[in-house]
Amino acid sequence: MELVERVATRAKNILLTPDSEWPVIAEEKASVGDIFYGYVLILAAVPPVATLIGYSLIFGHISFGFGFIGAIVQYSLSLAAIYFAALVAQWLSPKFGGRDDLPQATKLVAYSHTASWVGGLFFLIPFLRVASLLLALYGIYLLFRGAAPVMGMPSERAAPYTIAVILTVIIVFFLISLVMSLFLGLGMMGMMV
Repeated sequence: MELVERVATRAKNILLTPDSEWPVIAEEKASVGDIFYGYVLILAAVPPVATLIGYSLIFGHISFGFGFIGAIVQYSLSLAAIYFAALVAQWLSPKFGGRDDLPQATKLVAYSHTASWVGGLFFLIPFLRVASLLLALYGIYLLFRGAAPVMGMPSERAAPYTIAVILTVIIVFFLISLVMSLFLGLGMMGMMV
C-alpha cells in the first residue's frame, strides 16, 4: 500500500505543482529500474485496464478476450515506448547543453507521461476518450517544464529540446508503423499506445 500511496502522491504533485516537483525529482537518486518498478509499471497499466473495462465490460464494444489481448499489447508497447523515449531524451540532451544521463532522462519522460496515464481513466467511458488527449497534451507541457531542472540544460533551450524529443519519437514510431504495415499489414493504429 505504501508504494501505491507514493505513486499517487507523485502523480498528484507532478500534475498540480510541476514547478516545485521537478527540482525534487531532479535530486532523487533512482535507477532506470527504480523508476520503472516504482512508478511506470503501475501507472502505465491505467489506460489498458480502463480500456478493457470500458470497451469490454461496461459498453461491450469488443469481446473480453480480444480486449484482454489488446490490453496486454497496449501495456507492453507503452513500456517500450517510455524506454525508447528516454533513450531519445538522453541522446538529445547534450546537443542542447544538458547532461547525458539515462536515469535522469527516464525520470523526465516517465513523470511527464503521468498526465497521459491518468487521462487513460477516461477510457472507462469511451465517448469521453477525447479528454485523455487533452491530458496527453498537458504531458508535453510537463516535459518542457522538467527539461531544464532534470536534464540540467539552460532553460532557454528547454522548448527546442522538448520539440526535438517529441518530433524524433513521432518520426521513429511512424517509420516503425510504416515497416509494420508493409510486412505485417498493421497500420499506424498498431503503434498507438
